[in-house]
Amino acid sequence: MSGPTLVIDLAEPLSPAALRDFRALAVDLSCRFEEKRPGFFDVNVPAERLGVEDGRDGDWRKTLSFPHPGGTAADEELRALAGFDPRREDRRRPFLVYLMGPGVGDEGIFLAEHADEPEVEVALGFAPTHAVNVSACCNRPIDHVATALLTAAVMDVIGGVAKVELLDGQAAVVGGLPGVLGIVDDWLVLGTSEFLRAWVDHPAFRLVK
Repeated sequence: MSGPTLVIDLAEPLSPAALRDFRALAVDLSCRFEEKRPGFFDVNVPAERLGVEDGRDGDWRKTLSFPHPGGTAADEELRALAGFDPRREDRRRPFLVYLMGPGVGDEGIFLAEHADEPEVEVALGFAPTHAVNVSACCNRPIDHVATALLTAAVMDVIGGVAKVELLDGQAAVVGGLPGVLGIVDDWLVLGTSEFLRAWVDHPAFRLVK
């Protein structure tokens, strides 16, 4: 992913009812929805549906000054290097939101992401059986905000604990926020959906890409 990813650790597999609620939330929040397998959603989520005001990131809609289509080969090379046509950028933020673990899919990714984390399991108070990744496909400031708020919305439905990696110096900032369940070696904070929303509102907010 080109943007930030947050992980929701789960103490037990999702029940069929919880999976249905998870799917319903993804459908409700998205303007484009594709389910690649049960619990794996490729979606576009408008930031406004997450409660983000247009002015939250004042310059996120600014585009690069590329020439018009049909320009020179050098122009096309610039577009290719950028990875997108900035004139097509809009508010429909793309995400992959997916459940992973034994019996549901992406078990290898789950095992790799949770390998050698005894200190994290101690802080969590449980050994995760499954997880949900919320991965932004873009890396503008608005995508960091939307990732945190989308993760919080998912947690409101399925529960779990968010694992949020920290930039240097952020541990001292997040320690006093509501919903913090633990901080591991100043590089990882464990928190609730309340924490994610409080962190978004803090001036120092920024996720690790």
